[in-house]
Amino acid sequence: MKLGIVGLPNVGKTTLFNALTHANAAATAYAYTSAESNMGVVAVPDPRLDRLDEVLETPRKVNATIDVVDIAGLAEGASRGEGLGNRFLADIRGVDAVAHVIRVFANPEVAHVRETVDPRADVDLVETELVLGDLELVERRIDKTRKAARSGDKAAQRELATLVDLLAALEQGRLARGVERHPDDGPLFRELALVSDRPVLFVFNTDDDVGAAEALVAHAPFVEWARARGDQVVAVAARLEAELADLEPDDAAEFRAALGADGAGAIDVFLRAAYEVLGYITFFTGDFRSSESRAWQLPRGWTAKQAAGRIHSDIEHGFVRAQVVNIDDLIELRSFHAAREKALLRTEGKEYVVQDGDVINFMHTG
Repeated sequence: MKLGIVGLPNVGKTTLFNALTHANAAATAYAYTSAESNMGVVAVPDPRLDRLDEVLETPRKVNATIDVVDIAGLAEGASRGEGLGNRFLADIRGVDAVAHVIRVFANPEVAHVRETVDPRADVDLVETELVLGDLELVERRIDKTRKAARSGDKAAQRELATLVDLLAALEQGRLARGVERHPDDGPLFRELALVSDRPVLFVFNTDDDVGAAEALVAHAPFVEWARARGDQVVAVAARLEAELADLEPDDAAEFRAALGADGAGAIDVFLRAAYEVLGYITFFTGDFRSSESRAWQLPRGWTAKQAAGRIHSDIEHGFVRAQVVNIDDLIELRSFHAAREKALLRTEGKEYVVQDGDVINFMHTG
């Protein structure tokens, strides 16, 4: 899965990217310096996997990962190709969800495109450009579809009706993701890949000495507005987290404690929120005979057979059954044998819907 980091210039996108990936991409105080998108892979921390690895004593531990893209900063007029607009819109079409970074830090040495800290105004500017970009795309698609509809093509006529309704919503300034759609419209929307159709996680980039809870309280009206429309908001001191990312974990924890910063780490909170926004859960594999304990990401609602396919297509095709136990039960009992004796190890079929925290051994042919 791929998460795109977006926002206006100088809000701290690249700094957050560095905190996530330890990539040390260039971050400057000037607009439009990032013509190319930065890309990296981030391991998702999960204390459950750490404990499972200790219990099973496997040679290797493998975290689930998220692909992260630091997308070039957006400018007003991006939908018309101004600034790096064309690249910005194209890059968003390639991600599954968006982390929208909003500046709430007050550093006067870093230029602000507005000269004021106004989260809602920044979001309105970005989302207006997204909607305008989608508007142009839908208008072009309508022109193409109308010709086929006039010839009597029933599928084209249905598509045209959907597109006309979508266009009307965009013209009202509504995001594509808020537009009601029929299940049959899924292929059309996937093909359109509308940039305002991506789920969003808002990220306040705070001053180093401002805690996450404090930042959320300080901007409570924005948080209430975002949550009312179904979006999450987290707060990260990106510059501080980027510096901590360069330290050993124990040193970072000690430094964080000395600063009075949030103990769990804002990056961990961010990644867990991103996981939810992307609609993923985590299942685990590993036993005493395995070479590794591993966390796997899976779209919420997928079945055991589909989960098997995440590991290998041969396991999915030869799926027979799955042995399933909750990870907390397995850690407490310390063995699959003990879990079986307590009737906590279950046998499930291919239609079983995998739950977050399942540890699964797949039985298969071949």
